[in-house]
Amino acid sequence: MVALDRRSFLLTGSLGLGAFAVPGFAQSPNVTSGRGFTHSVASGEPGSDTMLLWTRYVPASGDSAELRVELSETPDFARVVSGGSQITGAWRDFTAKITVDGLKPNRRYHFRFVAPDGSFSPVGTTKTLPQGPVDRFRTATFSCSNMPYGFFNAYAHAAARDDLDLAIHLGDYLYEYKTGDYPAAKDQVAGRVPLPATELLHLADYRIRYASYRSDPDLQRLHAKLPMIVQWDDHESANDSWEGGAENHQAEESDWKARRAASIQAYREWMPVSDEPWKAYEVGTLATLFRTETRLLARTKQADVAPLFRAADPIAALKAFRDGGWMDPAATMMGSQQESWLSHAIATSVRAGQRWQVVGFGTVMGRTIMPPEAPGWLAATASERAKNRILAGVVAAKLGLPFNFDSWDGYPAARARFLHAAQTVGANLIVLSGDSHNAWAFDLGQDGKPAGVEFAGHGVTSPGYESAFALDPKLIAAAAVRANAELKWCDTSRRGYMAMTLTPDSATNDWIMVDTIKTSTPAASIGHSATVRRGRNVMA
Repeated sequence: MVALDRRSFLLTGSLGLGAFAVPGFAQSPNVTSGRGFTHSVASGEPGSDTMLLWTRYVPASGDSAELRVELSETPDFARVVSGGSQITGAWRDFTAKITVDGLKPNRRYHFRFVAPDGSFSPVGTTKTLPQGPVDRFRTATFSCSNMPYGFFNAYAHAAARDDLDLAIHLGDYLYEYKTGDYPAAKDQVAGRVPLPATELLHLADYRIRYASYRSDPDLQRLHAKLPMIVQWDDHESANDSWEGGAENHQAEESDWKARRAASIQAYREWMPVSDEPWKAYEVGTLATLFRTETRLLARTKQADVAPLFRAADPIAALKAFRDGGWMDPAATMMGSQQESWLSHAIATSVRAGQRWQVVGFGTVMGRTIMPPEAPGWLAATASERAKNRILAGVVAAKLGLPFNFDSWDGYPAARARFLHAAQTVGANLIVLSGDSHNAWAFDLGQDGKPAGVEFAGHGVTSPGYESAFALDPKLIAAAAVRANAELKWCDTSRRGYMAMTLTPDSATNDWIMVDTIKTSTPAASIGHSATVRRGRNVMA
């Protein structure tokens, strides 16, 4: 796969100063020139007859360039069946996104881009969505890919499979922190430190970080193998972001609106995604997949309960919050416009006879409280911040409050509206979610009745509970299940991805666990499987 080094960045002039620390760059034929197709190819926004195709090309002149894309049903491109063209340049960081039409349903295509000098990009494959009856459809779902923590072995394992139809990424595709912040220097894997070394604040920063991540060979292979539906979560901008700010954003750093706009621009340049903030995708008569936005456009600021613990009567303060502010119907993850769109779109899917309604969210929806035994799990090396959060979570749990107000638990009225809307139209609801770094399986309920199931994914590399706890993860998982009525299974120590198989009558999700992230190997195994039967809205 093609990658860039420091000289490449200096030559392009659009990214600013920077260099990569990802192994293998010296073998790239384009490193010394810093020109040509720099980051392989990708595809996304699949339809039954359409696809969005992505690449990045820097011309020798450093000026603009007109690129063509070709699609063929055979790898030799003996017959080009569709294509298109686009002019790219520094104004869009030399990326190109071309949407092609006239394709056949459920068909695998080979595609490549052609530069003005006649050179070709690497060849990618993509697959259109099916039409009509569908017997089986398989997806791979990813989230939380923090490069310094280790190798993207989850991407490598999925890219090596031949039974997947589509990839889904639910956010935290990259992380915005400065080098040595998260992870700390002692936890970084050698050769896995992206650039820039500073925290991402400006457009050039975000572009360089995407360039670093997109140079990873396993991520390139995955993008070149499968179409991907992508949506951002918080770290594509800043930690715990919301409409008006973020936990990892201080006023002296920059203007939040400018930072948010820069993060969105870089994301849309570098990712195979349209500019539509949310979208539905039809998988024949089998399912409707929904891409959502729950971070930057309308999310209400997360509740901060820390001050309540410093009140004269913390318990009374927490109870007042539980019965008041926590239940505020104006607190929203999606905003009224998207809420309305999603509820109507789910209803339309049900009326059309789609067997499943699959909604991707950046954060976990299942209700979770801190188990009372949790303080006893803490490792001796756990930080004071981690200890305080666990202790506060136990106190909150006794009052019926969650421990994470950045997830759907922080927005109970909005959660109830979503689940009630799905119940009202008789949806066969599957929620896919990420963000927590751990693996979870929930039966979602509303008003005492089943509303759907949630398959929540573990991180590609980002660490979970194991970073603070010393107890056997199996004992932690058992205690978490006992403490939370909706939770049916969890794994709090391993990394990987989810592979879901949809059929007309059932949906089965496999949590794939990689053997390690500390060395480069695609070795992995199924850690757990869960199945839901159509019409049940609970796992079997």
